[in-house]
Amino acid sequence: MKTRALGSSGIEVGEIGLGCMGMTHAYDVGSRDDATSIAVIHRALEIGVTLLDTADVYGPFTNEEVIGRALVGHRDQAVVATKCGLVTDPSFTYGRNGSPDYVRASCDASLQRLGVDHVDLYQLHRVDPEVPIAETWGAFAGLVEAGKTRAIGLSEVTVEELETCHVIYPVATVQSELSLWTRDWAVEVLPWCEANGVAFLPFSPLGRGFLTGALSADQIGSDDFRASLPRFSPEAMAANQALVDTVIAVAARLGATPAQVALAWLLARAPQVIPIPGTKRVSRLEENVAASAVVLRPEDLADLDAMPAPEGGRY
Repeated sequence: MKTRALGSSGIEVGEIGLGCMGMTHAYDVGSRDDATSIAVIHRALEIGVTLLDTADVYGPFTNEEVIGRALVGHRDQAVVATKCGLVTDPSFTYGRNGSPDYVRASCDASLQRLGVDHVDLYQLHRVDPEVPIAETWGAFAGLVEAGKTRAIGLSEVTVEELETCHVIYPVATVQSELSLWTRDWAVEVLPWCEANGVAFLPFSPLGRGFLTGALSADQIGSDDFRASLPRFSPEAMAANQALVDTVIAVAARLGATPAQVALAWLLARAPQVIPIPGTKRVSRLEENVAASAVVLRPEDLADLDAMPAPEGGRY
């Protein structure tokens, strides 16, 4: 697989990464299978998917533990990214904590769960409005100086927040939701990343599974995070089917799958973009990786770019 850079950090990763959240958190939690998830991670590393994305809040904590088990004997192949700053309970009620002491303690705890002496990328999951971003980012910079992470990044931040942080210490990555049905971050933040040599890591690049064309309302159980999201009400999913139909039509013309088209669209946005689709199946992993070979023609891009906004908010 071709590689892309994590900003100015000097770290190269496969141009498609692996989001690991769903292996233990948020989606269909009752079907958790750690052995299969570890097999997916090992297969990812074999085929050039080197960026593994997790966070302490996923589980909470269990996601990092599974990745830690997968890393045994494979640490040198992986670029490990984790996050702190969100705290949650089993009902998915989230709070934020960006205090410097919390950041330092969270990083140490993540290293222990992952079984490593450093991570490659440490990211602030969400900005804490009660703590000046400069204080939080100063603590992140201190983790680089202490050798506990090679690079640092932010998630779902404004250009103003990025400017403040970038002066203190170089921002390597911005991780925010970006896909064919979530384009907000492409208006200002993605152009800022392009101008400043910062990588953009789209999470939920397949629209939390909706853009694959394989998800129906009756597949979303009560323990599934998506059940609480406006876009995944039965009414919204029915209204948004027209978006999927466009992706399916483009995929048919290219001999690709809808998932591959959705990922190819992101890869075509800018060389800084590194999507991190999540999966718990080797077959889906390999399907996603094949998106790197899909070339969208001008007419394909025109059809995809013309898709209307979806029905329903993100959260």
